[in-house]
Amino acid sequence: QVQLVESGGGLVQPGGSLRLSCAASGFTFSSYAMSWYRQAPRKERELVAVISAPGVHIKYADSVKGRFTISRDNIKNTVYLQMNRLKVEDTAVYYCNGGWQEPMLSWGQGTQVTVSS
Repeated sequence: QVQLVESGGGLVQPGGSLRLSCAASGFTFSSYAMSWYRQAPRKERELVAVISAPGVHIKYADSVKGRFTISRDNIKNTVYLQMNRLKVEDTAVYYCNGGWQEPMLSWGQGTQVTVSS
């Protein structure tokens, strides 16, 4: 069955960096666009970044443009999110999923990112 396992979250000071990973299994990873979402307390889940199946096309939410970088390794079946210059408002649980415009797979547990001084 589909499995998405996110990791790499943690507590970081404003201005710091984190690299999230999402290990995927149970589906043909290289055929799916992959995306990162986040959900902050008392807010709806929002799309942060998405990368096409071959990794050619990428889209970011305006709030993270220039700070976050999504990438993927179709050999390792893993998608990454490099997050730089983190802000307090980036605090959220981060999830990966498949699909370009809408999530197409079951959700994993997510990884908590907390940005605080």
